[in-house]
Amino acid sequence: MLVPLSWLRDFAPFGDDVDALVDTANELGFVVEGVQKVGGGIGDVVVARVLEVGAIEGADRIRRVRVDAGAPDPTPVVCGAWNFEAGDTVAFAPVGSVLPGDFAIGKRKMKGVESHGMICSARELELGADAEGIMLLDGALIPGTPLVEALGIVPDTVLDLAIEGNRPDALCIAGIARDMAARLGLPFELAEPAVTLPGAGDAGPSVRVDAPDLCPVFTATLLTGVSIGPSPSWLATRLTLAGMRPLNTAVDISNYVMLELGQPTHPYDAHRLPGGGLSVRRAEPGEQLTTLDGETRTLGAGDDCVIGDAHGAAVGIGAIMGGGSSEIHDGTMSIVLEAAWFDPMAIARTSKRLGLRSEASIRFEKGVDVAGVERAVARYCELAVALCGATVGPRTTWSSEEHAPRPATLTMRTERVNGLLGTDLSPETIDGYLTAIGFTVTRESAERAVVTAPSWRPDVTIEEALIEEIARHHGYGNIEHAVPTAPRVGGLTARQRELRFVRDVLCGLGIHEAMSSPLLGPGDHARAGLPESDRIVADRPLALEESVLRGSLLPGLLRSIALNVGRRASETRLFEVGKVWDPSLDAPAPEEPDRRAVGAAAGLPVESERIAVVLWPAEATDATAVWDLLSDALRVESPAVTRDDAPAGLHPTRVAVARAGSAVVGVLGEVDPAVVEAWGIEGRVAWLDLDATALHLAERRPEKTVDVSRFPSSDIDLAFVVGEDVSAADIGATLRSAAGPLLTDLALFDVYRGHGVGEGGRSLAYRLRFCALDRTLTDAEVGERRAAAIKAVESGHGATLRG
Repeated sequence: MLVPLSWLRDFAPFGDDVDALVDTANELGFVVEGVQKVGGGIGDVVVARVLEVGAIEGADRIRRVRVDAGAPDPTPVVCGAWNFEAGDTVAFAPVGSVLPGDFAIGKRKMKGVESHGMICSARELELGADAEGIMLLDGALIPGTPLVEALGIVPDTVLDLAIEGNRPDALCIAGIARDMAARLGLPFELAEPAVTLPGAGDAGPSVRVDAPDLCPVFTATLLTGVSIGPSPSWLATRLTLAGMRPLNTAVDISNYVMLELGQPTHPYDAHRLPGGGLSVRRAEPGEQLTTLDGETRTLGAGDDCVIGDAHGAAVGIGAIMGGGSSEIHDGTMSIVLEAAWFDPMAIARTSKRLGLRSEASIRFEKGVDVAGVERAVARYCELAVALCGATVGPRTTWSSEEHAPRPATLTMRTERVNGLLGTDLSPETIDGYLTAIGFTVTRESAERAVVTAPSWRPDVTIEEALIEEIARHHGYGNIEHAVPTAPRVGGLTARQRELRFVRDVLCGLGIHEAMSSPLLGPGDHARAGLPESDRIVADRPLALEESVLRGSLLPGLLRSIALNVGRRASETRLFEVGKVWDPSLDAPAPEEPDRRAVGAAAGLPVESERIAVVLWPAEATDATAVWDLLSDALRVESPAVTRDDAPAGLHPTRVAVARAGSAVVGVLGEVDPAVVEAWGIEGRVAWLDLDATALHLAERRPEKTVDVSRFPSSDIDLAFVVGEDVSAADIGATLRSAAGPLLTDLALFDVYRGHGVGEGGRSLAYRLRFCALDRTLTDAEVGERRAAAIKAVESGHGATLRG
């Protein structure tokens, strides 16, 4: 919003320190987006009358013009503007003038025609934003008169303020002046109009309101003996500085009152208004109206408010724009002035649907001062009497007490104010801030007050809004900065920290985290070798391929591998931490600290959080190696990875359960080759699936440091031929026991089936590492440990050492 400083001074004695005023506006939330100095640098510009306008041969964008600028002879000028003709009065800068921005005017030749000066636009003179056409002046002005003298221009400052949507009271000069005066401790005065309105009576224009919920307050005032013409320079200049183009006195006064007080009004030509009255109703479906901008609008799709004549024919869209049929024109002699209060939400909806926003609709949809309607009418009449020679005739008012808004009355607590702001303001100080901007404060005690918002603040409906007003006028810069404290600082639970640690370990192994959809398509479970029945299906899925809650992480991760295979990836190593819903899962007892138990007890689907790893292409020991490293990092005892029945979707013989101490925490092995083939994948796929809850509840080894030997280690490799029914984990456990305390590491590095190994058997190759803390081991010591290990495995598992 553009706010001239001279206009603000009509309400309070603001000083000349523009920087201080800018700071004040910013502190109040009226962010200053620009400051423009106007009225300076135009002392050389004069009034000129256009005598002749003609074409220039070979030019279609410029014209030859002759003007009377007060010199003995007409002055030739070349101009590119097309919004004027012979007889118009314009602002002219002769040769030698220097315009704002140090723009010097010299003699020029265009298309062979000399130009001895420049006809100026409002923007070129920094008197407005209009640059599309030249600035047209009052035809009564005498050519050669300095422009500053003719228009009564004095240097001024225009503040460009950003007004937030929750401050409808600040969409006018008086509202901004009220707040800034209160902040600076200056007296604010909103003078009463000099015209006294006649009492409402039956002699006024007829008014009929058929939609009181859309328009609960409506007035119509008749003005006669009106003389329409250009507005005086002071009014035109203020409108121009505020960003509006002057049109004629009747319309300019309406815009002036709106900018000054925030209440839009609309003047209708009384002789173009059938029946001489107005009505308010909802639009009929498909009803059309040609508005003042010449566009035909289609109404009636919602709560569109129509202003009609006395017979109901549409003459305007309520609170947005009038119709062209009753527009003010040069021959208008009588005016019916409309001023009303409209429902903000209804206006906002209509404005958005029509794609039509006007200065009036911007204010009405935010909420204007319902008690300010009469003041706006009186101010309009005051200016119409003074500038148009109008006589104020009878008027009609209508209101609906049921639908008219009422100011909010709120309870304000001193402790709440200071607690929220972090201040120690006294009740007197708090009350002073509010009363200075129009609030009524009634103290019940030092800690409690009843506050009534003024009619121009419909946005204040809760106690926090009052506190915001106090903060603005106390000054946010005066509130000491403090870090909020709380009795309990948020943080991760032990389980959340553990899952983050699991992610770190798996990422450290070069495995990438995946996040597949918890919804699968019909058939995805079966494709992964899992049961398809008893799954949870969405009632109204957005897509069929995402309609079934997953019962395992396997289908989603296999899909990710297949996608990477299709993109010609050479390998894919993924893990995922996520929830599954599978009726076949065992729910823990209700006393266990797990949401699954609560859900199962309530008859809800069993929900389980899983940690899954999928590796492609895979070796026989890949899943086991990942589990060994992860369990060691988590300090859980995994004494054995024992054979068990193969779960659905996994290889029937290459599968095992993962144990943490005595608890089963998951399953590992290879995916069934038939499942791998069903997903279009070639090669072996390793699989590790862990229950996050069971893993979290498993017993842990105590944390302790381990000495690192300074002496070299010795490695030996042992390969044993065993039957398919012998567990590799059992052999590993035997090797650890027999090798003794000098064994520091044991790893299964190869599984072989084929030539040299009997039918129904396989070769398991282990690497054993021996090391002592106090010495380098001798070959004899290592040989002794080797022999003990071989003997234990051969005797305990019927194994044969493979040469």
